[in-house]
Amino acid sequence: MSPSLQLQHIERPGYTINLFVPDAQEVQNDYFRQKQVHTDVPFPHWTKLWPAALALADYIQQHPELVQGKHVLELAAGLGLPSFVAAHYAKTVCCSDYLEAAVTCMNASAKHLQLSNITCRLLNWNQLPAGLTADVLLLSDINYDPEQFNQLYEVLHQFIQQGTAILLTTPQRLMARPFIEKLQPWCKQQFEMHVVHQQQHTAVSLLYLSI
Repeated sequence: MSPSLQLQHIERPGYTINLFVPDAQEVQNDYFRQKQVHTDVPFPHWTKLWPAALALADYIQQHPELVQGKHVLELAAGLGLPSFVAAHYAKTVCCSDYLEAAVTCMNASAKHLQLSNITCRLLNWNQLPAGLTADVLLLSDINYDPEQFNQLYEVLHQFIQQGTAILLTTPQRLMARPFIEKLQPWCKQQFEMHVVHQQQHTAVSLLYLSI
């Protein structure tokens, strides 16, 4: 069952946007209810607007030429903020997540924003369909589970070999450092960004990866 959605107004440097977000208390209650039945139920990370997503969206807004006229794909998009910002410049955007509730939420935002060049799709990076391509791949705060690092690296490798440019943002977690270091041969640019959101300050790294 999808949680109730509320329209949230987001003000960022240089742009504003309205996105649907789930009711936080309802999400928390539903998670603990499911946890009693299925101990492996995934934590609903997608329901929050994370600093890394804000950093990626801000960077795209500041550098629209990176997605201008391109076919853009975002994996593990959560609320989809970077995709919605990119859609103002890109030719097409596929905004995806592996959870159906997240895709439902993103669809509601896309409809509200009246974006005709964006599709919201159910995709799991563990089982990506054959032939999936993009000019630009967006990823924010995806390297938080070490058990997923090897599979995630393989996904990035496949896109890199196709000639895809990758924009990846990540908070500066110590446990993720080996994964980020493994990406360095593809890293053409790296920036350190400082994100302020809801009176919290977060350091975020942005990597531009390509062949």
